Amino acid sequence: MSRPPFPQPSVTPLPAPGPAPRPAMPPARPVARDPADRRTLVVGRGISVQGVIQDAERLVVEGLVEATLLQATELSITHGGVFKGAVEVEEAEIGGTIDGTVTARSSLIVRATGRVVGTARCRRLQVEDGGQITGTIEMITDQPKPDAPRPVETSD
Repeated sequence: MSRPPFPQPSVTPLPAPGPAPRPAMPPARPVARDPADRRTLVVGRGISVQGVIQDAERLVVEGLVEATLLQATELSITHGGVFKGAVEVEEAEIGGTIDGTVTARSSLIVRATGRVVGTARCRRLQVEDGGQITGTIEMITDQPKPDAPRPVETSD
C-alpha cells in the first residue's frame, strides 16, 4: 500500500511594487474571550483526582473527581464521568454523574445520560428526557424569599 505524494506548493506571484498596505487598526474595544482560550482542566477517562481545584475556568470531567471547585465559569461532566463534592460555576452541563452540591449561577443542563444526586441550585434548569435529579432543587432568583419578613411602613 502506498501513500500519495505530498502536494506540490503553489507558486504565489510577488505583489506589484507600490506603497505598502497600511496595517489593520486594532479593534476599538476588547473582543470577548473565546471559550477555547479559557484555562481548562480535563480529567480524562480512567483518571482520578482528589482535592481543591482552583483557577480552572473550565473543568471537563471524563473520569472521577472528588473535589471542591471554587468560582469556575463552566463545568462539563461527560457520559461516564463522575464528580463528587461541591462546585460553583456559571454554567454546568451534566452528561455523567454529580454527587454533592452544584450551584450554577446561570444555567444547569442535565443531559439524557446525566444524574444529579444531592443539591442543585440554578437560575435556569433544563433536563433532557432520561436525565435524573435525586435530591433538592433550588432556583436562584433575584427576588426576596417569601418567608422573609417585610418592613412595616408607618405614617406620621
